Amino acid sequence: MSIQSFGFSAKQIFWSNILLIFCCAFYLAWWLLAFKPSGAIRGMKTGWLLIPAFAAGLAAVILAVKGIHSASIKAALFPNGLLLWGGIAAYLILLAVTVLLFKRQVTTELFLIVGWAMLALSEINALYGLGRFSHRPAVVFAVVIGVAALISLVCYVLYYKLGDRAGYFDGMIPLLAVALVTAGISIAMAA
Repeated sequence: MSIQSFGFSAKQIFWSNILLIFCCAFYLAWWLLAFKPSGAIRGMKTGWLLIPAFAAGLAAVILAVKGIHSASIKAALFPNGLLLWGGIAAYLILLAVTVLLFKRQVTTELFLIVGWAMLALSEINALYGLGRFSHRPAVVFAVVIGVAALISLVCYVLYYKLGDRAGYFDGMIPLLAVALVTAGISIAMAA
């Protein structure tokens, strides 16, 4: 099956995933250079990598939202509104837990982890509703997204408690998880 056979909504979701993978690649390249335990390269020598990361990420979100909202969903894994309101509630709860219980300073990564999980689950919901994924693969991807988000949250909490070298590798794990899960969804869509 090729992406030419996709309807408008599925194409939007597919291309948003490709853009998100590019976003992760540029962000990871920046991380590898700017946070290297010895010989880190700072400033615009690496900072420019965040420009295509931001542009690809923003475009990915816009395309995904367009694809999700334009989908003529016949069935749903998750009730309408649950993912949006659940994501907002999850963010606020995790914000409180990480700050108050784990004494973790707030950074953008918490928002990105929860936002990605919410968006990815919304994509799976739409793809299931469009008939692109049957029930079993949709549930498997939902579980995989949950596991990837949980692993990313553990990395988020641990980051400042680790030394330079361990923190360097810890910071890569969420980016790799998002890229791999997103690539898996895209490959499954095209299969």
